[in-house]
Order: sequence, then C-alpha cells, then structure tokens
Amino acid sequence: MNQVRLQEHGHSENDEKAKTEAEPKKRSFAAEVWDWAKTIVIAFVIMMLLNLFVFNLSMVKGQSMQPTLHERERLFIDKIVYDFKTPSRGEIVVLHDPSNGPDRKEYLVKRVIGVPGDTVEVKNHKLYVNGEPQTEPYTEVEIQDPDFGPLKLDKDHYFVMGDNRHLGASKDSRSFGSVSAKDIVGRAEFIFWPVSQIRGL
Repeated sequence: MNQVRLQEHGHSENDEKAKTEAEPKKRSFAAEVWDWAKTIVIAFVIMMLLNLFVFNLSMVKGQSMQPTLHERERLFIDKIVYDFKTPSRGEIVVLHDPSNGPDRKEYLVKRVIGVPGDTVEVKNHKLYVNGEPQTEPYTEVEIQDPDFGPLKLDKDHYFVMGDNRHLGASKDSRSFGSVSAKDIVGRAEFIFWPVSQIRGL
C-alpha cells in the first residue's frame, strides 16, 4: 500500500514539474521595449535604403507644371526605372537643377519633350519636334514665351519643359539647355497626396 502511495505521489510531483516547465516565462517590460526599438530601427534603415536607391517622395513647388501638377502635391518617384530603359517623350521626370544663379533649386519637375537625336524648336508659339508640330493635351494655352531653337540633342541629352506655357512661368531647357541623363533622378509615377488628387501620371 505504501509503495502504491509513493508511486502516486511521485506521479504528482512529475506532473507539477511538467506543468511548470510548460508555462511560458513572462518577459520583462525592458525586453519588450528593446524588441520594439530593434524593429523600429530595422524598419527605418530599410526605408532609408529604399528611399536612397529605389524610390523617392517629392513635393511640387512652384507653378511650372500646371495644369498637370499643382503646388504642394506629393509625388511618388521611381528611381530605378531608368536603370532598365531610357526616358521617353511625354514622361514627367524629377531632375537636378542644371542652372546657376540665385533662383537655382535642388530639384525640378519637368516633362520630357525631346530625346537624344531629336531636334526641338518653338516657332510661332508652337512646339515642333523633328519638324513636326506637337499636340499637347496637357497644356491649357499656346506657348507665350519667345520662339526657341532649333536645337539638336546630343547623345544622352534630353529637352524638358514645364506644362505651364504662360509667359515666364517655367524655367526649363529653353533657358538652361538640354539635360544630361545623369541629372535625371527618376520618373514621377503618381500623385499620392492629397487623397482627393491621387492619380497616375
């Protein structure tokens, strides 16, 4: 009888031990904070790397791209698309401002009008590319600035203009010349803010 009781008592101790081992240990508040901090830092580093090499978020400043883009709209910029292809006519791009002077900005947003080998000219307030008049549905008035060109584009050079064709409204290739491919940061893909204006470009 005693032996049976001892065995039963032994089983009870083992069960209690197994139950204790199965219970998860409670983590301290400091450990939880440390895990959250590591997660945030890793996420921040990933976002910085993506922003550096893959995409950028840019805000429109000025009126040179009206009526397509307006002041303070936010753009998503694809920075790797031109690693696989060259800019095409009609695409909206972000580029380093190639001009000099007190009104120089870090970046400009413009539309590609001419690609390498093209001849661009503004004649009688009309835009011509390779001698052909261009239809530009994204503008609201004819070109009010003086005539320009003709200018033939060298290899890896692009002609960019703002969509705002009012007099003096856009600083672009008519003033600072053609733009080198290396100065083009990326292609504007869509407006992501404000919400009411979300759309592709």
